[in-house]
Amino acid sequence: MSTMTAPPSSGLTFSKARGLRKVKNNIATGLVTLAFGLALIPLIWLLYTVISKGFHVIVDAGWWNSDQAGIDFKTKGGGASAAIIGTAEQVALCTVISVPIALLVGIYLVEYARGPLAKMTTFMVDILTGIPSIVAALFIYALFVTTLQGFRAGWLVSFALVILMIPVIVRTTEEMLRLVPNELREASYALGVPKWRTIVRVVLPTAFNGLITGIVLGVARVAGETAPLLILVGYSTTTNTNLFNGFQSSLPGLINDQFTNINTPTGQGVYHLDPVTGKRVAGTVANYAPDRLWGAALTLIVIVMALNLIARLIGRRTKVA
Repeated sequence: MSTMTAPPSSGLTFSKARGLRKVKNNIATGLVTLAFGLALIPLIWLLYTVISKGFHVIVDAGWWNSDQAGIDFKTKGGGASAAIIGTAEQVALCTVISVPIALLVGIYLVEYARGPLAKMTTFMVDILTGIPSIVAALFIYALFVTTLQGFRAGWLVSFALVILMIPVIVRTTEEMLRLVPNELREASYALGVPKWRTIVRVVLPTAFNGLITGIVLGVARVAGETAPLLILVGYSTTTNTNLFNGFQSSLPGLINDQFTNINTPTGQGVYHLDPVTGKRVAGTVANYAPDRLWGAALTLIVIVMALNLIARLIGRRTKVA
């Protein structure tokens, strides 16, 4: 009776293989960490620059409760209340229009879409994802102002932002709904629950956190857009709460308005009357436009950050187990 003898195992070979894998793993980990660090450099630099130049502006109470009426680059003070109100109204109207449409399109593509219509819808969403903001603004201008003889106003800005916001939310909705396990859907169907009720009571609550994140990303995407503001509504230094009539301020508009004076030289000669001698005396001009510019930029960052924190808080409190 013959017996088979197993070849002797080489512990040295396995040790080398194990050591080589460890070296490769360490190299990959180091490269990923390096890439992460390099990606953080411009972000940290940006935040440091904006905070260092704009923090002293936004801590002033007048920044939040006054507008830019009667304020020029030589005048200290002025606030962003008009710009904050204008931005909030334009983004709010855009969100009210965009969110239902985008969520329904995302649900359709994941849960119902089949055939050529689904492919065409996906193709159109892909096109909208890469469309420049100025193209969306020109389209709205050509349709409502040139063709329909309308007037430039804040609601046209919201319509242009809708074109930019919808694809962001649609893509996020698709990804979040696809992460919901099919077993949950099948269990609901097995209990005789209709598909529409399964989507409303099972799929959407499970993906709620991701959906909220997508909406916030959409808001962040459009809140800082400038091209629609420059084309579709004029800048106003005073507060205008009417989206449908007149020029309106906004944070990007405030930044653009202050930028026009950012390079105005300081120390430029001016003259005033000396109260003692009554003679003309040379003086200097200060430029406060850069301060207001950085303050508006930091205010926009603070608002977007606050929206993200609120979204995370809502997501945690409504998380479905």
